Amino acid sequence: MELLNISYEKYTLSNGLEVILHNISSLPIVAINLWYKVGSANEREGKTGLAHLFEHMMFQGSENVPKEMHFRHIQEAGGSLNGSTNTDRTNYYEKLPSNYLELALWLESDRMGYFLPALTEEKLNNQIDVVRNERLERYENQPYGLAWEILISNIYPKSHPYSWPTIGFMPDISYQLDEVKNFFKTYYSPSNASLVIAGNFDTGRIKELVEKYFGEIKSDGKSLSARSSSSVSASLRPESVKLEKEILIERKENVQLERIYLAWHSETVFGRYDSSLEVLADILSGSKNARLYKTLVFEKEYAQDVTAYQHSGKYGGTFIIIATAKPGIELNKIKDEIFNELKNIEVNGITDKELTRSKNGIKSGFIHSLQNIDSLADQLNYYAFYLNEPNSFNYDLKRYEETDSSLIKEAVKLYLTKPFVELRIVPERVNDK
Repeated sequence: MELLNISYEKYTLSNGLEVILHNISSLPIVAINLWYKVGSANEREGKTGLAHLFEHMMFQGSENVPKEMHFRHIQEAGGSLNGSTNTDRTNYYEKLPSNYLELALWLESDRMGYFLPALTEEKLNNQIDVVRNERLERYENQPYGLAWEILISNIYPKSHPYSWPTIGFMPDISYQLDEVKNFFKTYYSPSNASLVIAGNFDTGRIKELVEKYFGEIKSDGKSLSARSSSSVSASLRPESVKLEKEILIERKENVQLERIYLAWHSETVFGRYDSSLEVLADILSGSKNARLYKTLVFEKEYAQDVTAYQHSGKYGGTFIIIATAKPGIELNKIKDEIFNELKNIEVNGITDKELTRSKNGIKSGFIHSLQNIDSLADQLNYYAFYLNEPNSFNYDLKRYEETDSSLIKEAVKLYLTKPFVELRIVPERVNDK
């Protein structure tokens, strides 16, 4: 059933910038969503965290926009803005009244084309300190805060681009000005970017403005091949990355409750079993009626909470189950219940009722998210990046519609019967210090 068929126009400027226009004349606002095709996977060992650093640096001013003024211009126009970084891409976005669209285009183009002249040692060192403090506050000094980093650095080999956290390892968050400039020249270029504009605008006028502000920006020679010759090897095939044996890690922290993490290699984004693993995660922990939640939290009262999710990217995927034990409950009891349930699903599959409930929940959540123009613009860029087709909404939903019990059983057998990483975080006692 064709639930979502989004009309758009896609074209490419002479400098390689991809432009995607989606007109919604009924709205008085517009969203600008810019993806640079660079994430933490494009970094290298010893120099992690550069892509995330730029999420900060790009708000520190450019040749014609003083420091902090990007935020102020947008906010004073009644808009909102931010940026984000993951393994595969870096994203900058604004939402504001339609009559201020030209302002947003000028701001984005100025930092794309004229960022380096405003980059100074002082600004760099300031943001290095900001990122180091962010890492301390959000990860190192947070209960369970380093769990994700520990999992990925054990499930992936050291040379794999998903083996380090997006924020970078603390010893790596110290960069020279030339290193930062070269990273920018390589990746933050029109030929390595995709610009989505969604909302209320005149198409002819917008094309003129896009050409006016972005057309004269040159693509650095390095960036023309950034997609194929980055530090990410083209020979990195996800199926070749696997654990030879199970890994158990126990970590003592200043926490009150024990917590167990189980992580397996799984499917890449839009791979054959990607959606099936998402449905499985929802059936395991997505609601109070979910299997693990019902058993561990309500019936046996072993756990305070339990979460399962499928995390997939371009170069690999990870399926993770996390459970926090109730006081006095051994983690082995929780682990046994988790594996009993996985074995049960591998042998017997799941019920039609579970499938229907999960599919309906995923579908309604997805459609609801698209009511936000920010999310809609970002989704267009997401599909353009991974599928080379911005209007892939129905294709995406169809993957979940076609997921059935047999596909989920296959996914469990293929991925969740293989060696895994087990991380146990337990309370640190006085005599441990």
